[in-house]
This record gives sequence, C-alpha cells and structure tokens, in this order.
Amino acid sequence: MSKLGDLGAKLYRGEVGYDFVGKRFIWYGVSILITITAIVALAVQGLNMGIEFKGGAVFTTPKTAVSVAKATEVSQKASGHDAIVQELGTGGLRIQISGLDTNDAAGVKKQLATDLKVSEADINADLVGPSWGDQIANKAWTGLGIFMVLVVIYLAIAFEWRMAVAALIALIHDLTITVGVYALVGFEVTPGTVIGLLTILGYSLYDTVVVFDGLKEGSKDITKQTRYTFSEIANRSINGTLVRSINTTVVALLPVGALLFIGGGFLGAGMLNDISLSLFVGLAAGAYSSIFIATPLVVDLKEREPAMKALKKRVLAKRAAAAAKGESPEDEGYEATDNPQVVAQGRAGRRR
Repeated sequence: MSKLGDLGAKLYRGEVGYDFVGKRFIWYGVSILITITAIVALAVQGLNMGIEFKGGAVFTTPKTAVSVAKATEVSQKASGHDAIVQELGTGGLRIQISGLDTNDAAGVKKQLATDLKVSEADINADLVGPSWGDQIANKAWTGLGIFMVLVVIYLAIAFEWRMAVAALIALIHDLTITVGVYALVGFEVTPGTVIGLLTILGYSLYDTVVVFDGLKEGSKDITKQTRYTFSEIANRSINGTLVRSINTTVVALLPVGALLFIGGGFLGAGMLNDISLSLFVGLAAGAYSSIFIATPLVVDLKEREPAMKALKKRVLAKRAAAAAKGESPEDEGYEATDNPQVVAQGRAGRRR
C-alpha cells in the first residue's frame, strides 16, 4: 500500500487525525479575511463583463500582417471604445469591442478593413445588443438562485436543516471568493464563466455531501453513548474523508490548471481564461470550504441543541471521573450502538 493510502486508512480508522473542528475559529478568520478582500475588490474594481452581458461586437478577420498591438490601437481609434484583440491560429485576428452600438458596427467594420488591409467582405461581424446581454445576465442569476434553493431543499430532506444551512454558506463562500478573484485579476466574465461557476458549485456540494454522509453515519445513536461528543465525531468524519478529498481535488485541478496556465497563459489562448479561472479557483475554494467551513458550521449549529449539550457534559464528566480513578474512559462506550464505523474507530483508539 502506498504511503498516502496507508495514511488514508489510518485516518479512516481514527488512528491518526487533525483537529479541524477544534481549530475552526482559525479557519473562520481566514475565510472572513479572504471574503472581505473579495468584496472590496468587487466594490472598487468591479467585474469586466463581456459583450454577452453589456453588448458589443466581435470582428473576425482573415490572415493579416498587422500585429496585435497595432490592431488594438486602430480598433480603439475606429470605434471609440476599448478593444480586446487576440491572434487566431489561422493568422487572423479576433477583435472584441464592448459597448459598440449596433448602428455603428458597419462603419467600424469598414474602417477596420482599411486599416488592417483586408477585404471588408472577409471580415465576419457578430453583434450583440445590450438588451440581449441583460436577458443573459438575468437568466444566469435566476439559474443560480434556483440551484441554491434546490440545494437547500435536498440537503434538508436527505440530512437535516443545519447541514443545509452550512452547505449554503459554504457555497456562497466559494462563489464570493471566485467572483472576487475575477475582479482582482480583471479577467472577462462571459457565459463560459457562469458555466464554470455552476460547475464548481456542484463539485463543492459533492465534496461537502461526502463529509456530511460520513457525519450522519458516525453520529447515529450518538446520545446512547458517553465516549465521544458530536464535535469529535464530526472531526473523525472529516479525517476519514480527507485523503479522498485531496485526491479528487488534485486530479480535478491538474487539467484545469493546464487550461489556465499553459493554454491561457503560455500558449496565449485567452478565450480559455474565462472558464478555466472560475473552475480553478472554485475547485480549490470548494475543497477548502468542505473541510474547514461546512462541517465546523454544522458542529456550531448542532451543539446548540440541549441533547448535544447534555451529551457533552456526560462525556466530560465520565472522562473526569475516569481520570480521577486513574482509569481509561475507553473501557465502555460506543460498541453498544449499531455503527460499525465508529466501533472500529473506538477500537483503533484503544490500541494506540
């Protein structure tokens, strides 16, 4: 067995572990700091919305000897608006001009043909009106809202409302950080970005549900024993799925990182940036929130219950009594339940 696989087995059995839940206020502080930075970036710099959202035109030219820098200069001069120029594999150029009025597009196309020394008939123009962009934006927000509502309903039914609330907060956390990064780096927001956001929210939810499922199984009949508190069971659930979460996140980040850093950066395929950045940041934020935010939030909400408070008092009282007698509090406990996972964890703990 590999070292990582051996570590995963030990984490699952409870032989080793890290106190994620006990240090949760550190993670809360880190997340609050990152979230505030993202919100400030949004407020100060805003988002660089693509022409699909604010209207404009995209001109695709045939092969030309004009450089990207020169084409950018002549495009801005011809249109009076900022232009984004990208070189295509064919040797042609893709000129994107946001905010260009549809009525002015014909004149800009003619001027571009003259300045770039190509035939006007060979320039392809795709026009997007601002009203259509507003519809796209509204549909994107509507889709995001429906997604969030369905997530809460599903988790409330499959698990409980506390887990639904924690998962919703984690999703908003991931969304805010990802959008904030877009504001910081100035990457263009396109429909591809929206698709990327919805994709990473689904991934983050999947990772969170895996931990929640382990927590649900581990806390079954928890009040019938006096060995573990709810927070300790929750911490075991996180540790039990930790290696799995790391593996799936790394495997997912590798191809996305290739798209972002090699395709979009090194090879200059800038059109990949709009979706690859949202996927890369969102996947990383989703893995973080599933471990450090969602489950600790469930613990904070769950341990407010009278039953969980009473259980914690019984567990601590038993440990204090055992310590006073010089005995181990592990001599009796969770074997009385029907939970094989926690039974194995308890036995492994006694072997240490």
